[in-house]
Amino acid sequence: MKEKIHPQSKEIKAVCACGASFPTISTQESIHVDMCSQCHPFFTGKQKLVDAEGRVEKFKKKYAKHKK
Repeated sequence: MKEKIHPQSKEIKAVCACGASFPTISTQESIHVDMCSQCHPFFTGKQKLVDAEGRVEKFKKKYAKHKK
């Protein structure tokens, strides 16, 4: 590897939207994530709809008239 071209990586604390935090290595000062292993439906077994821009409501409204 070439010398002096790679950014310095350091150990930081990543913070999830649910409030959990965990150590990781990054070139950034801090990381904020939307989901982690403590709140992700795959790991918890609980279904949780994550709607970033109203897509779920838009889908339900669009297909509500086609309900049989």
